[in-house]
Amino acid sequence: MSKKKTKEAQERYNEKRRAKRAEEKVELQTKEQTAKEAAANQADGQAAINQEAPKQAVNWKNEKTKARAWAFIVYPESTPENWKEVLQQTGIQFAISPLHDSDRDPTEENKKPHWHVIVLWGNTTTGSAVRRITESVNAPVPIPLNGIKGYYRYFTHKDNPEKFQYDEKDIQTLNGFNIADFVEMTNSEVLKLKQELQAFIIENNIIEYADLIDYLLCEGLTEKYDIATSHTYFFDKYISSRRNKQKEAMMQEYMRPNIDPETGEVLT
Repeated sequence: MSKKKTKEAQERYNEKRRAKRAEEKVELQTKEQTAKEAAANQADGQAAINQEAPKQAVNWKNEKTKARAWAFIVYPESTPENWKEVLQQTGIQFAISPLHDSDRDPTEENKKPHWHVIVLWGNTTTGSAVRRITESVNAPVPIPLNGIKGYYRYFTHKDNPEKFQYDEKDIQTLNGFNIADFVEMTNSEVLKLKQELQAFIIENNIIEYADLIDYLLCEGLTEKYDIATSHTYFFDKYISSRRNKQKEAMMQEYMRPNIDPETGEVLT
């Protein structure tokens, strides 16, 4: 082999090695980021679990703690009937979980029904300011959140398949709270939601993109609405393809000759 060909072969080999190292670096960074986000979600979810235990206000350590996002629990048995109106009148953003009325403790005893609540300020605020709100609805003391995503996902036990799964559409928001403003989904989470939407389209035989979007909007399925509207081309093409496929099948059925199964005679 000539020196020129040998050099070219070496350069191609080196280029492949560089590409492979770059690919491995990206893969490692993706794994590290996914692990970091999973740890954050687990921490916030654990905070939600821990918060369900009764808390005493004596020597409350979070009084001077500052955070933008806080969480607390509301019990139906002790809160005013208009507690949501009380929260709304503050003008501060809130997200309220479905009523957790099917939770069980480690001994399989039923837990007291309760709501999880996230309250979000425009800037960091002290625990004492948050506590004035929790006291107005007779709720236990609040806890600061390092992140919102994990706690919000705990609203439905999304990351806890061993627990009762609550319906995302039962999440309520007040004063403009929108989870999409505060979290960025990972590629795997986006893929999972796209798969769930595709399965929903198949199950319900949706043949118009507008019907899908209208349903997600009316049901308040914020995350899925965001995915469906930010992947318009994919879902529109997929739904129109299903529609055209059905039309073609109907046309073929209509054009199929009527044949006597016994004689093979084409009937008119």
